[in-house]
Amino acid sequence: MKKILIIEDEKPLVEALKFTLEKEGYRVEASYDGKSGLDKFKEGDIDLVLLDLMLPGVDGIDVCKDIRKESSVPIIMLTAKDSQVDKILGLELGADDYITKPFNMRELIARIKAVLRRSEKITEDTATHLSWEDIIMDRERHEVTRRGEVLHLTPLEYSLLELFMRHPEKALPREYLITQVWGGNFYGSTKTLDVHIRHLRSKIEEEPSRPRYIQTVRGIGYRLVKPESKNSS
Repeated sequence: MKKILIIEDEKPLVEALKFTLEKEGYRVEASYDGKSGLDKFKEGDIDLVLLDLMLPGVDGIDVCKDIRKESSVPIIMLTAKDSQVDKILGLELGADDYITKPFNMRELIARIKAVLRRSEKITEDTATHLSWEDIIMDRERHEVTRRGEVLHLTPLEYSLLELFMRHPEKALPREYLITQVWGGNFYGSTKTLDVHIRHLRSKIEEEPSRPRYIQTVRGIGYRLVKPESKNSS
C-alpha cells in the first residue's frame, strides 16, 4: 500500500484529501507546516509527497529543495496561484507535477496515479542495462551513473532519459515525449516538458547551457546524440 505525505496548512483541505486518498487505498500522513513535514518525511517510508507552495515557517520551495537533496520521491506541488512562474519554479526545484487550487479530486487522483506509475515503471524491454557513451542506466537498481558517479534523477527525469536511451540518435517530437512519459494525464504546456529537459541536462551535461547529449531539434523536439556531435541548446 502506497504511503502519501500531505504537507498543507489548510486543515479542511487536508481532511478532505485524507478522506479521498484513504478511500482510494493509500496510507496517508499529514503535516501542517514545512518543518514538521520534513521531519515526517525523514522518518521514511513515503512514496509520494503532496506539497503546498505556501506554508508557514519553512515554505514549500525550501521543503522541496531539502527533499531533493536526499531523495527522488515523487512530489506534486499544490499552489493557489494560477501563475506560470510559480508552476515553472516548482518544476525547476524538482517537483514532478503541479496542480492549482481549487482542484477536482478526481483530477488529483489521476495525477497521483500517473506520477506513481512513472516512478515504478517497468518497460517491456528485457535489457537490465542501457548505456550511451559514459552514461549507464541500471534498470534493476533504478540507478543512473555517469563516469561511475551516481546521478540523482527524479522519476520523471529517469523516464525521459530512459526514453532517449532506448531511441538514440532519433529526433523525438515533443508530443511523443509527453505522451510516452505523462500518458493521458498531461495538463500543462510543452514548456513543462522543456523545464524537465533543462533539469535533466543540468544533471547529465558538463555544460548544461551547451548540451552535448540531449540536443534540441528545432521545431520538432529533442534527441540523444554522441558528445562529439555539434552542440545545440
